[in-house]
Amino acid sequence: MKKLIEQRNDLVDEMTKIVNTAKAENRAVSTDEAERFDACKAEIANIDKTIKMGEEMENLENKVVEPKSKMTKEQQDETAFINLIKEIKNADTPMTYGANGAVIPTTIAKRIIAKVEEICPIWTMAEHFNVRGNLSLPKEDESNTNLAMTYADEFTDGESGKVTFGSINLGEFLGRCLCKISKSLINNSQFDIVSYVVDKIARKVSKFLEKELLVGTTNKIEGLSGVTLAVTTEKATEITADELIDLQEEIIDAYQANAMFIMNRKTRKAIRKLKDGDGNYLLNRDLNAKWGYTLLGKPVYTSDNMAEIGAGKKVIYYGDMSGLAVKVSEEMNIQVLTEKYAEQHAVGVLAFVGCDAKVQDTQKIAVLKCKAS
Repeated sequence: MKKLIEQRNDLVDEMTKIVNTAKAENRAVSTDEAERFDACKAEIANIDKTIKMGEEMENLENKVVEPKSKMTKEQQDETAFINLIKEIKNADTPMTYGANGAVIPTTIAKRIIAKVEEICPIWTMAEHFNVRGNLSLPKEDESNTNLAMTYADEFTDGESGKVTFGSINLGEFLGRCLCKISKSLINNSQFDIVSYVVDKIARKVSKFLEKELLVGTTNKIEGLSGVTLAVTTEKATEITADELIDLQEEIIDAYQANAMFIMNRKTRKAIRKLKDGDGNYLLNRDLNAKWGYTLLGKPVYTSDNMAEIGAGKKVIYYGDMSGLAVKVSEEMNIQVLTEKYAEQHAVGVLAFVGCDAKVQDTQKIAVLKCKAS
């Protein structure tokens, strides 16, 4: 570009010299001078055009066309889910439609399950069995078992013992969760609709499952209501340090490693005021513990689903929660209802999960009950 500008300046100087020479000699330019003047003028025009084109090119960026990357299965499912809620049809991300609406792909359901496990530790710690239909699990009946090892003498017969096994049967109970989403939120381009739905459903499912695992429902999921190891308080509305020690000692040492306390937050508040014989608090704030507190060296988890201290109430569970067997008979099934709630200017997201839960190993978990009034 610099050379072109220098050439242009030389041509301008040459044209100026032709005109000034003719003026100095008081004459008209000759034919040759006129032709040269016009040639310089034309060359300058071409140079100016070239310079202008170069300046325009400097303001333009090279556009690189990236090849269209293939979406992963997760990205396809998420895009399909968003398109379905927004009622956008896209041939690249088709959905499966059932009688009650579109069925969401399993990758979205897995995100919800992962969130449930994050929110509900009891669900995570239990022993899981992912099967359909009824499931029968063996359970050793210690009351009718007399198998033992004894000393032996040569040429004498040994006495045989027996191991008696009972069983627990896990059936199928279907739980349902409905989440309504405002279309105003859906139409907001800045709103992360997938994360919202995952979080909303996961919290509702977690609340339901935790309640069923801890408390249970008559003729439905039994959960920890089937715990047989129990300590009963001497008073209906008070818990003592000795009773907490008795509860902990109900679990044999082999199952103490992963043991934990589960109680209501108000129960924890009452226990925080208990002291041992040396005046030390039993319940300690521990930033290294899973949930911020330890009691008798074990982590304390609080749940609003646990009963508060009161006559006849089951107020604290202690032990290794893997003693609870959970059968998931139906993986989470999610459907989007785009028309049912149209008059409410909303879209419904319906989630189903089938499961059952019972205590499988009675030696792993114990309960503290308040004395009946």
